[in-house]
Order: sequence, then structure tokens, then C-alpha cells
Amino acid sequence: MYINAVGYYIPTKRINNEYFTQTNGLTDEWIRQRTGIRSRARASEKETSEFMCFTAVKHALPRLPYPIEDVDLVVFASYTPTDTVVTTGHIIQRVYNINLAKVFYVSSACSSSINAIEIIQSFFISGKASKALLVCAEKNSSYSDDSDKISGHLWGDGAVAYFFSKDRFSNEEIQVLDVTSQGLGHIGMGTQAITLNLKRGKLQMPIGRDVFLQACKYMAKSVEEITSKNRYDISDLAYFIGHQANSRILENVIKQLNIPENKTMSNIQELGNTGSASTLLVLAQHYEQLKTGDLVCISVFGGGYSCGACLLKKG
Repeated sequence: MYINAVGYYIPTKRINNEYFTQTNGLTDEWIRQRTGIRSRARASEKETSEFMCFTAVKHALPRLPYPIEDVDLVVFASYTPTDTVVTTGHIIQRVYNINLAKVFYVSSACSSSINAIEIIQSFFISGKASKALLVCAEKNSSYSDDSDKISGHLWGDGAVAYFFSKDRFSNEEIQVLDVTSQGLGHIGMGTQAITLNLKRGKLQMPIGRDVFLQACKYMAKSVEEITSKNRYDISDLAYFIGHQANSRILENVIKQLNIPENKTMSNIQELGNTGSASTLLVLAQHYEQLKTGDLVCISVFGGGYSCGACLLKKG
């Protein structure tokens, strides 16, 4: 399975840490020490998930080696959808005339995009699809509470669009060597630690300590397992991209894995926690930086709990 083209959309507005000093008393130093976040991307009322995904797809189209109408599978991944009936995937299908595609929505908190890639892979293997579009967006600001001292300062907004095909179109494309995910609702405080009650409209993380401990453990474990399964060593990685939840988690994971800091890619400092879009957003921002032969591992951890990893190789 190959990545044919990528696009992304990041709102231009930034909310810096000083805003939270005025809102809930948390200082810039306090937030930076605990999360590494200096600012976060904040979408306007106009910048809905649909708008962000539409623009991300538009950004990818000039590099797409086939007509978008040839896509036969559209997957929308998110835990902050605008609508769960008329999903963003269906709107993208209509706007871009992707008339022959299967379309559905998948959610597993911050693991959603990796789950979606695994589903796309399964459709390719079964022969039910050959070209797929993954659109992933989080508009955390629609549900987060800036006055919440525990997690209100974490969240950012953004979207990505990734086109995949079963067969290669170019030697410059990135190959998906492997992808895996796992539900972890049975561990720790998984079903209580991070919640989004749509009726109340509140995105909350009441048990952040457990999230930190489990994320550090399972993100590292996912990297170890997927590299070993594919007969690589951690040292073979050109880059590691971890879920952009907290820079202290990322530091812990790369320390466990003995990955040099210069082999990591990150955007949490500027954009905040952009949820399930975060790792693919980092990759999209650095896409042109990758060289032929580069091996990249993505590792994620989501509320509920869940985890996943994806192993990629350029060319």
C-alpha cells in the first residue's frame, strides 16, 4: 500500500499561553514545563471540520497521480465530528464528486487515523477497494473548556488528507510497510481518564497521570513491536513521530527507545494537541524532507484507551 499524495490545513490563529494566565491562572512557565506547548492552533467558527478537510484535500490534489473520481473508499477519522449522521466523509464525497466510493466514519480517540489506515489496508487486501482517501480532522476547540485547569490548555485544531493506493504509481511514493492498532479499554483508568460527553459538550481529561503513564508505556511498546516484526532495529529509523499530546511523553518514549532527538519530528510546541490528526499532520508538514530509503515510525495513544503504530518507507 502506498501514499500517493498528502495535504493539510492548519488554522492561522494561535492562542498563546498568556491567554490561559488570564483565563484560568496557569502561567506560561507552568504550561511549558508540563506540556512543552507554547501556543495552539485555534479554528474560527467558519473553519469547521468540513472546511478544514475540504481545504486539506484541495492542497493534496496537485500531486495526485489519478483523478480524484477514481477513489473508491473514503474514510473520515475524528473524535470531534460536527455531525455523526451527515459525516465529513460524505460531504467530501459530494463536493469532489467521488460518486463510486464507500464512505464511513471511524473513531478511536487519538488513535483514529491509525485505525483508519489499518481499515484501508484491509479493504485493499480483500479487493474491495484500490484507491482510498483518508480525511482526518479535530476541532477540539468546539468541545474543550479553556477554564479547565487540567486539560483546557492542551487542545489544538487541524486537518489532513491522505490518498492511498494498493499499487505504486511512482518510485517517490511512501510505502506503508505495516500498520497495527489495539484497543486498551481494559487497562488502567482507560474508560474514565479522557472523556467527551456530547450532551454536555465537554472534552475533559480528569485522570491525566494515568494517561501519561500508559501512553509512555504503550507508545514505546508499539514501536518496538512493529519494527521487530518487520525485521528492523530501532536504530534503522530515520524519524520517529509520536502522538503530539505532551512533549514530556515524547521525551520519555524516545529515551526508552534510545532514539536521538534529531530523529524526531514534532509540532506540539506551536499547534498543541491536534488529536488523531497530529502524527499525520507532522508527517505532512515534513513530507518533502524525507529522502529515498528513509524509514519512519508513527506511534499513537488514544483515550478509551487505544494505541497503534505505522511503519513507512520512502521510495
